Amino acid sequence: MSDEAQIRELIERWAAAVRAGDLDAVLAEHAENIVMYDVPPPNEGVRGIDAYRETWPPFFAWLAEGAVFEIVSLDVTAGDDVAFAVALLRCGMPGEFRTDPDKRLRLTIGLTKINGRWAVVHEHHSFPLPITDPAAAETKLSALQ
Repeated sequence: MSDEAQIRELIERWAAAVRAGDLDAVLAEHAENIVMYDVPPPNEGVRGIDAYRETWPPFFAWLAEGAVFEIVSLDVTAGDDVAFAVALLRCGMPGEFRTDPDKRLRLTIGLTKINGRWAVVHEHHSFPLPITDPAAAETKLSALQ
């Protein structure tokens, strides 16, 4: 199996484990020194597998309330020992998708080979900020430059 296929399978297993609320399987292929930047605080992210583990129970509780978590698209680029993947996921409550059917969680994953196996060393989850007034957003962006 190609590296890209191995990574795709790893991410699909991870997403299935998230939906199942299976913490051990969610953690299974993550490095001890994982760094994750998530949607909820802390803004500086979490570092290490123990801190990463602590972020999941509240998310599992939210999923149990009926939230959706499914991969819509997944692209993988792999070198010999470093790879990254970018994905879009439907992540939210069903009512949110009735209001905003295009709502997507953006996911970037960095991986490295450790002892011949791919391991996740970085995760970044984000939602785009809603822009209700494009002209005001452009003015603010110009002021920052």
